[in-house]
Amino acid sequence: MKHLFYAPDIASIPELPEDESLHCARVLRLKTGDRITLTDGKGFLYEAILVDAHPGHCRIDITGKLKQKLPWNFDVHIAVSPAKNMDRMEWFVEKATEIGINRITCLRCRYSERREIKLQRLNRIAVSAMKQSQKTTLPEISEITDFQNFIAHNTADTGGYKMIGHCAGSEKKLIKDIYKPGKNALILIGPEGDFSKEEIDAAISAGFYPVSLGESRLRSETAALAACHTIHVLNQ
Repeated sequence: MKHLFYAPDIASIPELPEDESLHCARVLRLKTGDRITLTDGKGFLYEAILVDAHPGHCRIDITGKLKQKLPWNFDVHIAVSPAKNMDRMEWFVEKATEIGINRITCLRCRYSERREIKLQRLNRIAVSAMKQSQKTTLPEISEITDFQNFIAHNTADTGGYKMIGHCAGSEKKLIKDIYKPGKNALILIGPEGDFSKEEIDAAISAGFYPVSLGESRLRSETAALAACHTIHVLNQ
């Protein structure tokens, strides 16, 4: 497997970022004249030759550029309330990126234990997972957003399916009984204390289908990953 480097500005700046340059020249010990493969995280794959293998700034000469199609033809957006232990959210971002996800939104709900996130660290984890899984599109990760604001901005019918997974006793269907393959999916996952009744009612009023992820009571990050994986499985 080729090592995949990440250079978001490669189209205008023909060199690797500092951290990637360090990994290239010092860790992998690549030399001037070696060929490398890189992505801009926007769906493009580049072939290049190292012109100057410097640990601070590896200059390159691009020899090829290819637009890579996403392995899936639908949009997966998971909006989840992060747990108090940020390691769990980091785990979700890593695994969801490996499986395949377009967007991740961190929700601030009534019963959320975490009110802020370290967005830069989450993005670094997503970059690492993108490279490890040999993908060329980096998922969009949004700043933490108030639940009501998020719902207010997602009321329109986009031609996909909007769902809310919760543990309340109201009637719910499995994702497979609502979602149709090939369509976009937006799924809300609440905090450890679940969504409040008011939040559930607001989501349903905005067109979100209440769904179940099975009989087991799952942690938020597990439920979010299960929802992401379920959409992919239903599209196979």
